[in-house]
Amino acid sequence: MSKLPTKKAILDWISENPTQTAKRDIARAFGIRGAARIDLKRILKELEAEGHLQKRKKTYRDADKLPPVSVLRVEGPDADGDLFAHPTEWTGEGAAPRVLMVAKDGDPALAQGERILARLTEVKDEHHAYEGRLIRRIGTNPQRILGIFRKGSEGGRIVPIDKGVDKEWIVAPGAEDGAKDGELVEAQRSGPKARMGLPRARIVARLGDPTAPKAVSLIAIHQHGIPDAFPDRVIEEADAQKPAGLKNREDLRHLPLITIDPADARDHDDAVYAHADDNPKNPGGHVVWVAIADVAHYVTPGSALDNEARKRGNSSYFPDRVVPMLPDRLSGDLCSLHEGVPRACLAVRMVLDAQGNKKSHSFIRGLMQSHASLNYAEVQAAQDGAPNEKCAPLMDDVIAPLYAAYRSAKLAREARQPLDLDLPERKIVLGEDGKVASIDFADRFDAHKLIEEFMILANVSAAEELMRLQRPLLFRVHEEPSPEKLEALREVAQASGFTLAKGQVLQTRHLNSLLAQAEGSEFDELINISTLRSMTQAYYFPENFGHFGLSLRSYAHFTSPIRRYSDLIVHRALVSGHGWGDDGLSPQDIAGLEDTAKHISETERRSMLAERDTTDRYLAAYLSERVGGEFTGRVSGIARFGLFVKLDDSGADGLVPLSTVGNEYFNYNADDQTLTGERSNFTLGLGQRVVVRLTEAIPTTGGLALELLEVEGRKLPRSSARKGGKSGRRKPMTSAKHKSKIKKKVKRSRR
Repeated sequence: MSKLPTKKAILDWISENPTQTAKRDIARAFGIRGAARIDLKRILKELEAEGHLQKRKKTYRDADKLPPVSVLRVEGPDADGDLFAHPTEWTGEGAAPRVLMVAKDGDPALAQGERILARLTEVKDEHHAYEGRLIRRIGTNPQRILGIFRKGSEGGRIVPIDKGVDKEWIVAPGAEDGAKDGELVEAQRSGPKARMGLPRARIVARLGDPTAPKAVSLIAIHQHGIPDAFPDRVIEEADAQKPAGLKNREDLRHLPLITIDPADARDHDDAVYAHADDNPKNPGGHVVWVAIADVAHYVTPGSALDNEARKRGNSSYFPDRVVPMLPDRLSGDLCSLHEGVPRACLAVRMVLDAQGNKKSHSFIRGLMQSHASLNYAEVQAAQDGAPNEKCAPLMDDVIAPLYAAYRSAKLAREARQPLDLDLPERKIVLGEDGKVASIDFADRFDAHKLIEEFMILANVSAAEELMRLQRPLLFRVHEEPSPEKLEALREVAQASGFTLAKGQVLQTRHLNSLLAQAEGSEFDELINISTLRSMTQAYYFPENFGHFGLSLRSYAHFTSPIRRYSDLIVHRALVSGHGWGDDGLSPQDIAGLEDTAKHISETERRSMLAERDTTDRYLAAYLSERVGGEFTGRVSGIARFGLFVKLDDSGADGLVPLSTVGNEYFNYNADDQTLTGERSNFTLGLGQRVVVRLTEAIPTTGGLALELLEVEGRKLPRSSARKGGKSGRRKPMTSAKHKSKIKKKVKRSRR
């Protein structure tokens, strides 16, 4: 009979091998066979009863699931020609599930035994549990090219659209994928790098008309110089990473942490859990856990992955794609907190009192396992009394306690009074053809606010912890508005009939008072936008200047290291400060903190501009089919040459050229941001309700041209200066008496 291991030996094995802890794995590790398995089962049950182990299904750690992005090994095709693969890292009970590979046009042929990275979809089928789509072969990283295809007598050429790139690519006959002359295409290098002559490429995607919506985000990415192809060395490093084990970590897999994200989220970098505090000294208090993917374990200082992540600074998000900061192997797999899969994390345990004030916090480097991946809508529906099958079992122990803790945190937030802007977020919804199907208002649930508030608490805790440890870090800094911007906002408020306190140190509660005055009035949106525009832009810096908008003395980004390099720096500082390993802040990190802060603040702005340009172009393409239509909107900007109008339905901004307004000269007043008719004294100002006609929409630039039809219900005469006509010079208005008659309007610049 096989000699049975001691309980301590079994626990040591489980600690050191968290991905091999099924009963079968333990039996194999200790050479237990035959009837001795019955005694092993008894010992495991005793350990479970003693609280040392928690059994799930037939294993002592994780459920039988594959993450949505997985490394697979290709099997040979079956008798029907279908290609299957199996996971290289399977932690479930029983045989590894089979994955049916679903090829799309342009996918390379896969050979038996190849390792690939694939995106998986769970299916119910007798012969396979998942369908997979190829992301790329492991160890390969073909160069991608975006350009215009020029057809030739044999094949053709690709002219890249990247700025400063003049080298063309040859496309051999048969590698055109049916592309037509003048189409925008995406291609990848084929064959070895050429030592002489032009390189060769194979077209993998036809994007059609370069001005079409499907091409918009790609063009913006390249125009703004956002790196969207990972160097070979970076891919090699990412592919070589293995899941982190329990060594030097605290086991948090017993905590019912869950992720709550948008329904279309592909990665999950934060998980939450809350429960009532059982400490009698904290009646009505709560304990909130926030666990964040431990990116620092995989992206170490000075590595190729680290250099590329710093170069990118952050991920960039577009309506149809994401340009990630980290390769798929990390961002979609090892650093994503997928349901039922052990994942390395940094976690913070925060104790709140009954009024939501944070009493204490403690940080842990651990190994967690998400109990559920949920989206905002289903969590909110569950809290509102309509839980689905996934949420129903979690209501009492997970979802309800989260909302209870949030209600307390909300009390502390209301006492702190961070800036409370109400600006609905518009979301561009694309159809399968890449065109804009609709412009929707993004839903805003308490579930969103719950996650935001817990993330803010975690970020505050990180900043305070590193200050306590006297470790260098990057703060998220947001300074108060400049006196000039504040005075401009005060003028906007006065012109709208509201007041903004003067002669005292500005606090967010003063701005919230202004917003409350405007709430529900016709100036509601105008005051919100004007307040937002009066704010300075947040940035990163090694010194702490506070966060004005959140009304916080200390703030650092900790919660999104998959998509922000700043958070990775904070994670490393915590690792160093607590002595958790040798993958903390390096001397080079510390010496270059100010340069890093400046660089990633710039990459953040770069992404914002690219995302805004993309949105403008998508909106112009969407509206190009509605030229001649009439729209309602509000004047959002005044300039010497015309006025800008924000359309109600789409949120798009268009220009009304002054040459098309009325039959008289309009005088521009920069102080009041108004345009006044010289004869009629009719004044155009910010915030006015208008009706306009769309006369032109240019998808290539995102520009919209409008004709003004009505202002505050008053119809305007058609201008004699039509398209191509003479607009004439605006004569300066010199009469002081005339100037005094001009009604003071809101001062506002174009967003």
